[in-house]
Amino acid sequence: MTFPSSTTTDDAADSVDATPPAGSDPAIVGRSPGQLMWRRFRRDKTGVISAIIVLAFFLIALLAPVISALYGKDPYSTYGQNQPGLLNEYGYPIAPNGGMSGEFWFGLEPGLGRDVFMQLVYGIRTSLSIAVIVTVITTVVGVVMGITSGYLGGKTDYVIGRVIDTLLAFPSQLFLIVFLPVVEAAIVLPEEETPVWLRYVSICIVLTVLGWATIARLLRAQVLSLRTREFIEAARVTGASPGRIIFKELLPNLWTPIIIQATLALPLFVGAEAGLGFLGVGMTEPTPDWGRMFQVGVNVYHSDVTYLIFPGVSMLIFVVAFNLLGDSIRDAFDPKTKR
Repeated sequence: MTFPSSTTTDDAADSVDATPPAGSDPAIVGRSPGQLMWRRFRRDKTGVISAIIVLAFFLIALLAPVISALYGKDPYSTYGQNQPGLLNEYGYPIAPNGGMSGEFWFGLEPGLGRDVFMQLVYGIRTSLSIAVIVTVITTVVGVVMGITSGYLGGKTDYVIGRVIDTLLAFPSQLFLIVFLPVVEAAIVLPEEETPVWLRYVSICIVLTVLGWATIARLLRAQVLSLRTREFIEAARVTGASPGRIIFKELLPNLWTPIIIQATLALPLFVGAEAGLGFLGVGMTEPTPDWGRMFQVGVNVYHSDVTYLIFPGVSMLIFVVAFNLLGDSIRDAFDPKTKR
């Protein structure tokens, strides 16, 4: 038994297929909520275009090694230092527009002379992989803690609520900068260099610790509203266990806010990861990273502004497209929120 959601007049009309199958009696064929959501989403041109852009970014991240093989270059080789005539005595590309040419499509990185195009492609891979992992974990933890707090109530709700309040009170960016070195210092000796995998895991852990509280608070409020509804009371009267009530009654009515929050959280984590790289506490060399590209670009923009343009435009396009996609998904799930 699930709590039915209301639909608008247009959605009610869409839910009935007026064209019956050939050779059958004229009958009303209903549409499922998923079909209605997909139908509304397809009508939103902004959402469809945003989905295509986001999908393209994910494909680029997944196919980065293939793109590298076809392009004939990698993000680690210092082409400008290995091939004479590419960088001047100050380390800047000699060719105009940051060294852009048929051989180096987006130019060369000032100083080391690495290929900017491959740095960008693999930087997408780094940022998206971290953001996806953190989004999945924070969503799972937030769902568990939010439903537990809202359904059980009492002391459990009080304790979880105070933990959520504490985490939300932290200045997240400052906490990330301070806490990441602490995590690594507890594992790596001062004279040793921090392994790339440890920095990767540390970023995921810290972003997860600070990220689950928002969705947990949202779901707690939703569960507090749902647990007093008639269909939940009816399930209790029939002897349903708490597990059955949560998985069969509550969760089907929470998928909409869960999916919406996840789609809106992912670009925030991409920006957070890039911010850490820009501040020098993100991924370490030689791992390609959007944030570190911003850091280099800010230092050389007065002599090579082209280098800063590519990660800036890429980040802007991705974040805007994903935010628009999140808005479109929210409107498709719940058309009443559409303005």
